[in-house]
Amino acid sequence: MPGQLTTQSGGPCNLLTRSFEFDDAAVPTSPRGRLNHVKMIWKASPMSPQPNRRAILGLFGTTAAVSLTAFLTGRAAPAEATSFEIQHSPADWQSRLGPQRFNVMRQEGTERPFTSPLLDEHRKGTFACAGCALPLFTSNAKFDSGTGWPSFWQPLPNAVAYKRDTSLFMERTEEHCRRCGGHLGHVFDDGPRPTGKRHCINGLSLTFKPA
Repeated sequence: MPGQLTTQSGGPCNLLTRSFEFDDAAVPTSPRGRLNHVKMIWKASPMSPQPNRRAILGLFGTTAAVSLTAFLTGRAAPAEATSFEIQHSPADWQSRLGPQRFNVMRQEGTERPFTSPLLDEHRKGTFACAGCALPLFTSNAKFDSGTGWPSFWQPLPNAVAYKRDTSLFMERTEEHCRRCGGHLGHVFDDGPRPTGKRHCINGLSLTFKPA
């Protein structure tokens, strides 16, 4: 694949906050768009035939196929269900959460930036997990990161858990509800004082209760 995988300055929340560029073409955000982007790059390479999805995955073997799938879908592997107090079947979670929240919280999708009403939520109160209602963040820790996702400089004690995320050809720290395992977002080291952390959270993963 021609070109070098590069990142823009600043901490990413996903592909939308830190663009990956191949031949100066920004990577699309949808799975179909990512696949078409890979095909476009492949087609532009001299002496390279137009591939289909199976050909792209077959080129690199099983290990590379997993990486490419993560790149195309924008999702990492969900947290292990056996490690959480609250557990439901995928069908039950989908019924409880609805399609958009299920995609984010149980399949580690990412909502589009600047779409969450919680971005403009400036009242005093508590942000809780949309999956199990566990309080996660307070309004006192919320700040405007300019990324398009609700951001906080610290969570409440014993509220969240973390895991290593190596999808999208980079290493990040994934953040999820410690009680139900619902995916929240990622945490980065470019936040404000006093913690220096930026908890970049999908608004669909949260509910808000005013004080």
